[in-house]
Amino acid sequence: MNGKLYVVGTPIGNLKDITERGKETLQSVNLILAEDTRVTAKLLNHLGIKKPMWRYDEYAKSDLYERILEFLGAGKEIALVTDAGTPNIADPGSKLIDFIRDRTPEVKIIPIPGPSAIITALSAAGMNADRFTFAGYPPHKKGRQTFFKTIKEIEMRPVILYESPHRLQKTFSDMEHVCGGGHPITVAKELTKMHEEIWKGTFEEAKKHFQKEKGKGEFVIIIP
Repeated sequence: MNGKLYVVGTPIGNLKDITERGKETLQSVNLILAEDTRVTAKLLNHLGIKKPMWRYDEYAKSDLYERILEFLGAGKEIALVTDAGTPNIADPGSKLIDFIRDRTPEVKIIPIPGPSAIITALSAAGMNADRFTFAGYPPHKKGRQTFFKTIKEIEMRPVILYESPHRLQKTFSDMEHVCGGGHPITVAKELTKMHEEIWKGTFEEAKKHFQKEKGKGEFVIIIP
């Protein structure tokens, strides 16, 4: 009998946003695969759950993949979680799922829906989101200018980006160069957390607004 892999969405900030089904799944599985076990430990402590955890991230070696297959082959159940939000969205979880489907297609893979920063930001942005394009994180170096030029030409809008505080100002500058300083944007910062902010303005204004403390946190950038 083969086991099951649950793909579990977890809170993007506020730990109370875990779903009842997500909590039940984390309680019932034999093992949790976490992008960062220290981050997931905070959620499990909040829920009063104690479970074995293995670290699974983009640097996972082939032997870990084989150990996971052995675990599933023994009839065990595993939950895959990311640091925040839904696995496989700007996250390496898709590599594992593809590997399992290829090697042991009989293993049942079950999604447990949960929060997503993309949808959370769009829900409060005040713009039509019947269709949109998610472009993930901009490249750090190689291909960066091509990336931003491509975004300008995308017809299915709005376009959503993720960005870290370390490259936020550089991304604003690069997009300003491509689209113009007066192009409107919405920036959602630290969604569901204490310093949550949903801000509207232009690229030029964003560079001034998100300075010092304002420039810290995790960001979703929406380009209409």
